[in-house]
Order: sequence, then structure tokens, then C-alpha cells
Amino acid sequence: MSEVPERILVVGPSWVGDMVMAQSLFKTLKRHNGAAVIDVMGPRWSLPILARMPEVRHALTLDTSHGQFGLKARWQLARQLRGKYDRAIVLPRSWKSALVPFLAGIPRRNGFLGEQRYVVLTERRTLDRKVLDQTVKRFVSLGLPVEEGMPPSEIPVPSLERDPDNLASLVTTLGLSSAPRIGMMPGAEYGPAKQWPLTHYHALAARLVAKGYDVIVLGGPKDVEAGEVIAEGQQGVFNLCGKTRLADAVDLLGSCEQVVTNDSGLMHVAAATGVRIHAIYGSSSPAYTPPLTTDATIHTLALSCSPCFERKCPLGHTDCLNKLSVERIAASM
Repeated sequence: MSEVPERILVVGPSWVGDMVMAQSLFKTLKRHNGAAVIDVMGPRWSLPILARMPEVRHALTLDTSHGQFGLKARWQLARQLRGKYDRAIVLPRSWKSALVPFLAGIPRRNGFLGEQRYVVLTERRTLDRKVLDQTVKRFVSLGLPVEEGMPPSEIPVPSLERDPDNLASLVTTLGLSSAPRIGMMPGAEYGPAKQWPLTHYHALAARLVAKGYDVIVLGGPKDVEAGEVIAEGQQGVFNLCGKTRLADAVDLLGSCEQVVTNDSGLMHVAAATGVRIHAIYGSSSPAYTPPLTTDATIHTLALSCSPCFERKCPLGHTDCLNKLSVERIAASM
């Protein structure tokens, strides 16, 4: 008996790392119904990441500015989607995130309770934070029947496709050598309480260059100055912050032997390429948002004041990161 090709719209999250982790949901849906058709609605920046997920047929974008309600845009998109889906899975917990599936008349719409979403969702699940103690577990559980999803018994790991032709072009364009590479991601959009000191990154990069590695520093336009601090005075350290697209980061990270990274969106991108990860945690917790890979070393001091989940250290010293030594990271590589 052939499987019925269920048509599913997933309303995706707004953070890079969360969108990568959402691939675990897409894989789960495909495992339960290989004929399922999965489209994902997300921010425009997410298009290149979703394009590297073979489980996703189409990526849809909602043209509204960050924080803007955009009722007209939501209504227009909903009209285009009418009659095209059997089910919607809404990953964010905001009321407005569930509005497009509701206006589109998608018959089954499930998500976690939040912001009084009694009308816009047809299946409202209560979030048990103790049982679903990780973001990825929460995502995957929404794709399973209630009796199977608390917590999920199996979570497939994200695995982004790589483009060798794009990598070859990047190596030439960016002037990279044939030396083995180590990636560094010093940024963290959430705030400084998740960022290992740049002086530590600089010192670690010097050690790696002395061993014959090239070091590539990756991040967005906001991380350009951080990359300059790490690369200052060092041959073999390439500051690529702001010079690459998100899809380029997938290919560059996949070409590295190892990466050293804060708990950030790019950490999850790197994990999904299969590269070895050295993940540094300060104010956040590896128990909640770990890199989804078996090839990772977690570096955390587990001080009595952490994890505090604050953007800035409430005690003013950020010891959880400042006292995490270069020697410790270097010894594990």
C-alpha cells in the first residue's frame, strides 16, 4: 500500500541555530511518511540554509520587517496558500506566527500553547519543559502523535548538503591556501555573555598557525571587528566575517578539520556539516542547546553562577568565559 503524500507547512523559527535544528523535525516527518511534502515558511535569510535540506521542497518567505506585524502581507500569503496543505506545524510560540496557517484555512494546525493561541491552532499542546528539555526535542515532538512525542524516542541529527563546486570557487576568490583549516566563530547574536574573549581566540589562532594550520574566522557583518582582532599580525589567519553568505559558511565549515565556536547559530551550522566541534559555553547551557553531533567536545566551567542565560554577565566579571583557558581548548584539539 503506497503512502499518502501528506502536504505539510512548517512555520520555522527566526534564529539560525533553531532553523538548523528544525531539520530534525523534517527528517522525522519523512521517516514517518516518505511521501510527505514539506514546505517551510521562514525569514528571507533562511532560504540558503533550507536549500541545503533535501527534505524541504519549497521555502516560503513573509515580507515583513523584524518585529512588524504585517497583517496585509500575512493575509496575501495566506490567500496564496489556500487549499495547498493538509497540516501546519507552528514552531514559534507567538500568536502572529500561527496566523498565516489559520488565514489559509489549513485544516490541522498544531503547536505549543502561547499567547492565547486557542483559535488559530486546532491542536494546542502544553509544553512540559522538564520532559522536553531541549529545543530540538520540542521541534521533533510537534511532528509526532502526542503519545509518541513526549519525549521523542529518536532524534535524527541535522545534515546540511555541501557544494564542492562552490567551495572550490570560494578557495580561489578568498585566497585560501591548501593547508588544513581550523574554523573559528567568535560571534554570538544573543550577547557578550556567550562570547569567549577575542584575546583568547587570538592566542589560540597563533598556536594553530604555528602547527601549520590556516585559521578562517567566520561571522556576519557585525563580527568584522572581532575577526580583525583575531587576525591582527598573524599570517595564516583569514578574517572572512562579512565576506561570505550563509550557504558559503556551510561549505567552508565542512572543509575544516575542526572548529572552535561560541554557542551560536554557526555552531549548529558547523555541527550539521559533520566537522569536529569545540563548543564553548558561558551563560548558556549545553544541556538545552547542544551541538547535534557525536563529534563534539563541550567546554564549560560549570561555575555556581552559570548558566544564567543572561545577555550580559549580571555579576560584571564573565568568569565563566574569561577563566576558560586557551590551554584547555588547545589541549583537546
